[in-house]
Amino acid sequence: MNTTDFLTIASAICPDRDAIVFEKKRSTYSRTNEQVNKLANALLQFGVKKGDRIAMLQVNCPEIVESYFATAKVGGIFVPLNFRAKTDELSYMLSNAEARILFVGKRYLDIARAMMPNLPSVEKYVCLESKEADLPFYDDLISSSPADEVFTDIGDEDITILMYTAGTTGRPKGVPLRHDAFVSYVLGNVEPASPDAEERNLLTVPLYHVAGIQAMLAAIYGGRTLVMMRQFEVKEWLDTVQQERATRVMLVPTMLKNIIDYQDFTKYDLSSLQVITYGAASMPFEVISKAIKVLPWVKFINAFGQTETASTITALGPEDHVIEGTEEEKAKKLKRLSQSIGKPLPDVEVKIVDEQGKALPPFEIGEIVAKGPRIMTGYWQDEQKTKQAFTPDGWLITSDRGWMDEEGYVFLAGRGDDMIIRGGENISPEEVEDVLHSYPKVDEAAVIGVPDPEWGQQPRAIVVLKQGQAATAEEIMEYCREKLASFKRPRSVVFVDALPRNPMGKVLRKALREQYGQS
Repeated sequence: MNTTDFLTIASAICPDRDAIVFEKKRSTYSRTNEQVNKLANALLQFGVKKGDRIAMLQVNCPEIVESYFATAKVGGIFVPLNFRAKTDELSYMLSNAEARILFVGKRYLDIARAMMPNLPSVEKYVCLESKEADLPFYDDLISSSPADEVFTDIGDEDITILMYTAGTTGRPKGVPLRHDAFVSYVLGNVEPASPDAEERNLLTVPLYHVAGIQAMLAAIYGGRTLVMMRQFEVKEWLDTVQQERATRVMLVPTMLKNIIDYQDFTKYDLSSLQVITYGAASMPFEVISKAIKVLPWVKFINAFGQTETASTITALGPEDHVIEGTEEEKAKKLKRLSQSIGKPLPDVEVKIVDEQGKALPPFEIGEIVAKGPRIMTGYWQDEQKTKQAFTPDGWLITSDRGWMDEEGYVFLAGRGDDMIIRGGENISPEEVEDVLHSYPKVDEAAVIGVPDPEWGQQPRAIVVLKQGQAATAEEIMEYCREKLASFKRPRSVVFVDALPRNPMGKVLRKALREQYGQS
């Protein structure tokens, strides 16, 4: 089975059910499948061949779902781009992927036009929302193409998505994910489509994030109605849950906090909610505790994973969010709720190893490594980073440190690298430092993450100014605002006389975190 079968089967079982609801527009499974076939035929007319990369630059919308499945049906590789990224970042990703076609939303047309001279591989720019004199229009491609079913020889091991994630070296890393990576997860965790069972998924996590893709594919396989929002906004989210009677949602911790803290939260009817899955960043204990109290009928699931693992590899299930039993049992559950990322899912192996790669016994802290059919086989066209990402015997190094208790629950003990995670978004310190070093007044700089109750972490810049120069924190942050995606810019600046370094000259981030890493 490959992911194209998800839509084909669901369309056969529940053709008249709404597949996608978006801004008061509705599309049934039958119509969505027809749209996908028309777009797939249009791609074939463009000369798209198996293995070609098709990129997307747009906020959440039905066209992303259609474009993914159309790309998959012709054997192509879908490349969802982070719409928050700056022009040079996007240009790098498109060049690295050697994308042939770029679907682009109206708000990103200026960026696309600015990149055109530097993207020789991109042959077609398709506008999604408006007709442009010099570009093909998405709706025209659909209306002018046949709805004939497209058949391509697709192997389970074929790559279906190329997703870019921040790396500690500064440049995004391409993560190729196979059809069977998603099939393995979905078959093991999602009930198949049924004419009798109806669920409604509210999707707010961006589809350039692996959690968003996983949620989308799970919904289609399950024959659920996928209710989509362009981007998360608290009031709109609450309105949508109430109006569409959403049963399942996926949230990052920041979203959940904003929802339960919203001033009019109690005025909304959220009784339809059955399951809230959260992940992509650390969940503050006070946030999940409050959420359980104000939404006592909801089943909560903490999902932990990475782009490299095709999302979830461990989960803290609904039963782990119910604090009942003896005092000893309650204490154990509270500890797990506040610190654990749950147990490994059945199709993956997870273990804790020491610096030599030897498995550690329960309660000893080491590196979290994983193995299974969903794990990537390597980074896109980067043998060096691929080699660094795996142990000699083939286990993925997650770069998270942790330990495991006697029952197999995994607990985090901090990052093994210097990655900063803000609201579910990975931030490479080196990327921010490159911008800081380009400021004329800055001699050297380092960036660390500091705890934040709303966003999980915030970037903090530790700056050494050039001799005789003076600058304010606001001045430095404003400069970064102009050069970086908004979520990457530092939210605070500390000025120091020198950065701590080891004998080889490497900046000691651990020492910086110990001294300046408090909120």
